[in-house]
Amino acid sequence: MSASALPLPETTLPPLLAPRTWLRVLMMLLLLSVVITAFSCTQCWGDWERLLITFIITFAYSTGLWLTNGFAVDWLNRYASWKESLTRRLVLTLLVSLGGSLLVIVAINAAWRIILMDATLASLVSKPEWSGYAFPLLITVICSLIMHSRSFLLSWREALVRNERLQKEMAQAEAETLRQQLDPHFLFNSLNALTSLVEEQPQLAVRFIRQLSQVYRYVLAARGREVVSLRDELEFAKSFLFLQRIRYGEALQVTLPPLSSISPQAVVPPLSLQLLLENALKHNVATSSQPLQVAIELDEAGRHLRVRNSLRPRRVAPGECAGIGLPNLTGRYRHLTTEPVQIVRSDTEFVVTLPVLELTTA
Repeated sequence: MSASALPLPETTLPPLLAPRTWLRVLMMLLLLSVVITAFSCTQCWGDWERLLITFIITFAYSTGLWLTNGFAVDWLNRYASWKESLTRRLVLTLLVSLGGSLLVIVAINAAWRIILMDATLASLVSKPEWSGYAFPLLITVICSLIMHSRSFLLSWREALVRNERLQKEMAQAEAETLRQQLDPHFLFNSLNALTSLVEEQPQLAVRFIRQLSQVYRYVLAARGREVVSLRDELEFAKSFLFLQRIRYGEALQVTLPPLSSISPQAVVPPLSLQLLLENALKHNVATSSQPLQVAIELDEAGRHLRVRNSLRPRRVAPGECAGIGLPNLTGRYRHLTTEPVQIVRSDTEFVVTLPVLELTTA
C-alpha cells in the first residue's frame, strides 16, 4: 500500500540543548574529567599546576567529543534511522561521528600545543605527533559508544512499544468488529422486519432475505482481512442500507457515490462503513417528518471517503453503546497509514473522513 505507516524520527538532543538537562550533563562531564585526569596522570598528583592543565585539556576533549557525538546522533536519527537500515546507519555513524570527533581532537590538540608549547601552525603540519591522538581517540570511542548505544536502545525500545501498542489496538479492533458482526440487535431487528414482510409483502421478503444473506456473506469473507476493495465495501453498504430502509422507511435517506468513480485499487478496512452507518442510526432520531440524512461521498481525487449525517442526538440506553467503535476504527487506520481519520462534529452534522488507501500490485 502506498499509504503505509512511516516511522517518526527519534530525537536525541545534544546535551546542552536538551531542556533541563544541561546542568546534569555538565556535572557528569566534570566528574568524568576528574576521574580520567586522576587515573591517566598519576605523576601529576603532587604538581597542582600540571594537574589543573591536564584536567582542563581532558574536560575540553570530553565536552567537545560529547557535543560532537550528540549532534551526530541527532542528525543521524533524522536522516538514517536504525530501523530503516542497520548497515547504512552503522556506516554513517563511523563516518560522521568518528570523522567529526577526529576533527575536534585535532583542533583541541593544536590549540593547547600553540598556547602552552608555543608551537606554530607550520610545525604542527610538518611534524604531527600522532601519538598525542591516541588517548583522545580512546575518549572518542567511549563517548561514541555511549551516545550511539543509547540511540540504538531508544530506537529499539520505541519500535517494541509501538509494535505492542499497534498489536493491542488491532486486537481490540478485531474484537469490536467481531462483536458487531454478531450483534444480536441487528439480527433481532432484521428478523422482526422479515416477519412483517412475509405476511404483508412476500416478494419484498424474498429480496430482504437475499440482501441479508449478502450482508452475512460479506461479513464472513471480510473476517481476518486488513483491507477490502472500496467497491466491495460500498456494495455491502447498499445491502446493509436496504435492510435498514425496510425498518426505517422514509425516515432514512442516504446518498452513495457511483461505483464507476472508484478506482479498482482503492481499499479501506473492512466494515468501516457499517460502523459509521450504525453509529448514525444508533445516536440520532429518525422520523418521517425529520428524516435522518446520511451522505457517503468520495472526493475528486479519490483519496478520502466522507460519511456525514444530520445531527439530532437521542438518548442511548446504558449498555447499548460501548463507545469504542470510532477509537478502534482510528486504531485500525493507524496500523495502515500515518494519515489520520478526521472526525468533525458541528451543531447540525457529524462528519467522519476516512483516508482511502491504494493497493499496489507487485
